[in-house]
Amino acid sequence: MADTKTVASAAVFTAFVFVATFVFTAIIPVTSGYFNFGEVMVYTTALIAGPYVGGFAGGVGSALSDLVLAPQYVPGTLVIKGIEGYIVGRLTANSKSKTPRTVFAIVLGGAEMVAGYFFYESFGLRLGIFSAGAEIPFNVLQALVGLIVAVPLVRAIGSVTKSRSPVEVTE
Repeated sequence: MADTKTVASAAVFTAFVFVATFVFTAIIPVTSGYFNFGEVMVYTTALIAGPYVGGFAGGVGSALSDLVLAPQYVPGTLVIKGIEGYIVGRLTANSKSKTPRTVFAIVLGGAEMVAGYFFYESFGLRLGIFSAGAEIPFNVLQALVGLIVAVPLVRAIGSVTKSRSPVEVTE
């Protein structure tokens, strides 16, 4: 059973992921998808709060956004982003080698997201759910933006709060 702090963290970070995904969005006209900055918050959440909160907030926060913007993605997003947040949080939890391991974790999580959406969209195309092909370039771009923004963001948060940060903070 989760403690109160974990439940509260999951709720707050789920809201953050939803807002980052929903508010900072660009619809891709030729596909049924959209580009967003939710990836930044999925990675940031996983790095700060760990694998369980990262997985929950990544999956549920992103899926809630899809519920409004692109409902056909909800089931895939719930699973794909949940696994992505869990991977990043798990690989960086209690890590001594901070920055290189963090970059590796985000690259691996991003690869899982790109592959997950490729297979989800390919399957959906066969069923007639999607009208366009898999958008690998947009998913890769989202993962790259997530990496570029999340690592310095978590570093800054760690240096301001003086808390344990999964990314090295040099004094």
